[in-house]
Amino acid sequence: MSALRVGVLAYPGCFASEVFGVPDLLTMATHVAGPDRAGYEVSVVSPRRRVAASGGVELAVSPLCEVDVLVVPGFELVPGLDMDAKLAPLAPEIAAIRSHAAAGKAVVSLCVGAFLLGEAGLLDRRRATTAWLLTDELARRCPSCDVRPERLVVTDQGVTTTAAFSAMYDFALELIREHSGAGVARTTARVALVDDARSSQTPYVDARLLPQPGDEFSRRVMRQLDQNLSARYDLGALSETFHVSTRTLLRRFADETGRSPLAYLQSSRVRRARHLLETTDQTVAGISTAVGYRDSGTFAALFARHTGRRPRDYRASFRRARATTGVVAADGGEQL
Repeated sequence: MSALRVGVLAYPGCFASEVFGVPDLLTMATHVAGPDRAGYEVSVVSPRRRVAASGGVELAVSPLCEVDVLVVPGFELVPGLDMDAKLAPLAPEIAAIRSHAAAGKAVVSLCVGAFLLGEAGLLDRRRATTAWLLTDELARRCPSCDVRPERLVVTDQGVTTTAAFSAMYDFALELIREHSGAGVARTTARVALVDDARSSQTPYVDARLLPQPGDEFSRRVMRQLDQNLSARYDLGALSETFHVSTRTLLRRFADETGRSPLAYLQSSRVRRARHLLETTDQTVAGISTAVGYRDSGTFAALFARHTGRRPRDYRASFRRARATTGVVAADGGEQL
């Protein structure tokens, strides 16, 4: 097997860490595999002679050349970013992406690099993902694209997109697994201290950072629900609180937010449960009660549907306090 040629497309304002993150992990994999295994030939390429990455970091670049895989890094995100203004000056890079794909070669975007692929027309009628903060924006800009906001890595017809920032390592490990074998990928992950068992970016989503849709009515309903997470959901009582019929409440809330009050309440309960799992030693049963579920099995199923992990597995990955697996709780239940 010959060395896999990987080119990273550098452009003005791209994240320098995403330019070098994948090559660095591939270098580790080459060392892990040993001299008798085919490795990777990595180059940083650009249609420009000079490129300044995010923070003004000057990058040494090579001219565009034929590669097996073209990797497109993400770029710096700032509040109020005008995506059109950001992408307009990148016409040479977008043309290079389109040309590479037309030659039948693999194209990969890291994080919000997906927006460059979208401008190149590569996401039309394909499945894709990007940073969870901007999945709605990607879906708006690429209406024929099937955006999968929960996924870490999506490959569809030779085009791969990844989730937010660190998902570049999830992609790199997949590439290593395919080119060098599962054993090399597993060992490389251990050497680099990279999680090779992640399957979703959903557990990392913080709804407070997402753009909040709707006007004052839906915001007041959201506040009411947030302040009463442990209370039984009663649509009739909620409607009476805001002096409207249940039908009117459902219609106005859906018009302003795109979902039902119950769906919002469930996501808020899961968000609160995540916080408790990360920062306390409460049992799963206790957390279930705290967020409004007397049946911990029902709660666990809801939590897994929203995060991709059962509460026990989530705590193992995100716990901030001491590891206390297998400790018996004061109420006699297992401390999960």
